[in-house]
Amino acid sequence: MRKLIGCACAGALAMLITGCVGPTGGAVGGAWGGVYTDVSAPLIATSAPMNPDAKSTKVGEASSEGIICVATGDSSIKTACANGGITKISHVDVHTTSVLGLYVKTTVTVYGE
Repeated sequence: MRKLIGCACAGALAMLITGCVGPTGGAVGGAWGGVYTDVSAPLIATSAPMNPDAKSTKVGEASSEGIICVATGDSSIKTACANGGITKISHVDVHTTSVLGLYVKTTVTVYGE
């Protein structure tokens, strides 16, 4: 019985800790694996219709990371545009990686001119 209570307490503590840096699921549509997550998804950033044949000449990335209740970085579209020298956005992708919710990395990639 003590082992069961100990495991339940450890599990509850792990869930509390992962709430600090766990992926919110907003940009990636809520897909989240409790043990490991590696998800990419598109974001719509412009009102212009997508043209799959159009070639984006520039690519910019911005990332943020979180490790056990401490998150840092700037994964905004604005920063990704600045990093790639982009003034006209074609489309935006987001990639999230999470390990046990204790480590989370989000990368936003902007394509454009």
